[in-house]
Amino acid sequence: MPVNRITVIVLDGVGIGALPDAAKYGDEKSNTLSNTAKAVGGLNLPNLEAFGLANAAGVEIQGISPVDKPLAAFGKSAEKSAGKDTTTGHWEIAGIILEHPFPVYPSGFPPEIIQPFEAAINRKVLWNKPASGTEIIAMLGEEHMRTGYPIVYTSADSVFQVAAHEEVIPLEELYEICRKARALLTGKHAVGRVIARPFIGTPGDFKRTKNRKDFSVKPPSKTVLNSIAESGMEVVGVGKITDIFAGEGITRSLKTADNIDGVNKIINLLKTPFQGLIFSNLVEFDMLFGHRNNPGGYAGALKAFDNRLPEIMAALGEDDILVITADHGCDPTTPGTDHTREYVPLLIYGKPVNVCCLGTRETFADLGATIADLLKIPPPPAGESFANRIVLTD
Repeated sequence: MPVNRITVIVLDGVGIGALPDAAKYGDEKSNTLSNTAKAVGGLNLPNLEAFGLANAAGVEIQGISPVDKPLAAFGKSAEKSAGKDTTTGHWEIAGIILEHPFPVYPSGFPPEIIQPFEAAINRKVLWNKPASGTEIIAMLGEEHMRTGYPIVYTSADSVFQVAAHEEVIPLEELYEICRKARALLTGKHAVGRVIARPFIGTPGDFKRTKNRKDFSVKPPSKTVLNSIAESGMEVVGVGKITDIFAGEGITRSLKTADNIDGVNKIINLLKTPFQGLIFSNLVEFDMLFGHRNNPGGYAGALKAFDNRLPEIMAALGEDDILVITADHGCDPTTPGTDHTREYVPLLIYGKPVNVCCLGTRETFADLGATIADLLKIPPPPAGESFANRIVLTD
């Protein structure tokens, strides 16, 4: 059966068990899904369970059991690239494997970056160390308002973040400041993302706004997204996909306010006929709950997605395929707030799909190669297609 459109939903940070090299990253005890389930006394995800989520994980998940006849082809994928950040995971899905991780700055950015940055924006900066975004504006927001100096901070991720009050540094000026940072952060300092973090409010009551903007490093080579777009089909990025790929290979972009808004936009797209790829990221698992060590919130976000899964299934056309996967882990139960080096689920559903066990894929890039195979376009730089396993030809 021919495939006309593929929808990939990345459940950001939903890992299903430590990778063999997880100890190198301090993540040998990580298992986002299982550890979250234990922390909350079990998960209740009947629709993902019916898809075969526990079958894919291959380990005990409290509240979720393997099923005899899963609705989806199932397996799990290992990350072959070095690192465990969002950009690396998504790029690998699209066919790029990185030999070296993006740089991180646990002690802040060196003078060779900060000094020319301050000169370029004609302002000093505050902080220049790792920090929680909400905590740093509470701590330094008043000083920022008094001095006009932007707050520069990083995290365990490869990010250069700039926080500024919207009434002190207007949005467009903040975005231009971030563009100047992006131009400086090249070579060995090519961080994955420069992020504008605007906020509003008064001392003691500062709040980040929805006007965040990411300035990502461009992929080093073409991905499956480029091949789809160049073939004349659509590539619709939902959520932060366009930011992750710096717009490369994206024909249309839809921003989202939260996971549920993302699901709504996916369903609306599925009701609109077109050929190609819907590539979506649902960020709240990672951003709101994994990084903040909140297993209860994490479980609630999983349940909210599971509740909407039947609507997504119902919106699929006769020749549509749905893929549910992730980009890394973000175990809310382990020490620290960093991403975790884990396997990710691989669930593939649709009327054209032959339900089977896909085993353990050696790289996320196998998915990108499969997408290219199904849409009959040139393959991406890396990955081995399993299209002949999930779509049987007459």
